[in-house]
Amino acid sequence: MLNALRPALTRVLTPVADALARTPVTPNAITITGTVGMVAGALWLFPTGHLFAGTLVCTGFVLADMLDGLLARIKGTTGAWGAFLDSTLDRISDAAVFAGLTIWLVRTGQEGLAWVALFCLVAGMMVSYAKARAEGLGIPCNVGVAERTERLLITLVAAGLTGLGVPYVLTIGLWALAVLSVVTFGQRVAVVRRGAAAQPVPPVLAGNPGRDHGGEPDGPAPS
Repeated sequence: MLNALRPALTRVLTPVADALARTPVTPNAITITGTVGMVAGALWLFPTGHLFAGTLVCTGFVLADMLDGLLARIKGTTGAWGAFLDSTLDRISDAAVFAGLTIWLVRTGQEGLAWVALFCLVAGMMVSYAKARAEGLGIPCNVGVAERTERLLITLVAAGLTGLGVPYVLTIGLWALAVLSVVTFGQRVAVVRRGAAAQPVPPVLAGNPGRDHGGEPDGPAPS
């Protein structure tokens, strides 16, 4: 949904990436630094009730998620390792945000909403896994009403406004995110179901009769 904003953000960040391209800084270094900063901010500021400050810190480091890709393209260092590292560390950053909010909710006696936050964390992981697994099988799966950008936007805006004293916004945001995550997961499952029916057995599964539907071994390998 928010992919339309990417060109504008790219134009804003490109001068920064151009400047970094003239330094020894690598895209992977930016990816790692952004993740460390986001995890530190989310797990330090959110649990202690500094929701607005935590939102600002996390938002700043989220921009690194675009900056590393821009820098990689400018330096000509795009590759499988960078893509894997970026995607994997994104999951860690997402987990830190929801873990920090969950801890704060528990500490402030909002256990019911804490369960919703945990559900959003798990649902978001499933949304991301569905796409990764589908693309590993050769099925495009870039669909959904709440991709990672939307999920982070809803979460951070709700947390930031709560930090400014706006009532009920975190409750509304988390419940909305829970519903949208389920819808997005369903959309991706439907796309993969149609894609799997329309194509032959993917190479990753072909010729592996000892593997289950998920491509994992059924049991111990024969000796």
